[in-house]
Amino acid sequence: MPGIDECLLDVMRLPGARGAAVVDWTSGLALGTIGDSPNGDHEATAAETAEVARMAAEQPAFALELPQPPTAVGNGVTGTGPPVEDVIVTTRAGYHILRFIETDFDSSVFLHLWLDRAEGNLALARIRLGETAARLVLA
Repeated sequence: MPGIDECLLDVMRLPGARGAAVVDWTSGLALGTIGDSPNGDHEATAAETAEVARMAAEQPAFALELPQPPTAVGNGVTGTGPPVEDVIVTTRAGYHILRFIETDFDSSVFLHLWLDRAEGNLALARIRLGETAARLVLA
């Protein structure tokens, strides 16, 4: 099963990928980065996107109305994680996709992809991020 670096390399193969990061949304720290950053600073971008992820993950309005059974994740661990699978922010020039990663510790990690709007395919990117998040192994 791939680690952070392998997953980031895989994500950057998507058409229109400009940059990506694995971020801990509790601390706002980047656990790994690749490519460009929207503001030129990966650490600042990680902190900013962590605020968005934390806001979405902790809002009761986004919680499922009916209790859901635990879901299987890529490393064989079952857990519930945040009620939100991903967050998509659309700008004039691109998309920012924040995909939550279920882990066997506290599930406070997400994968951030910055995708060029003219060259990227949002649907494909969302599917591939889900597959990548399921395979990611965090030690």
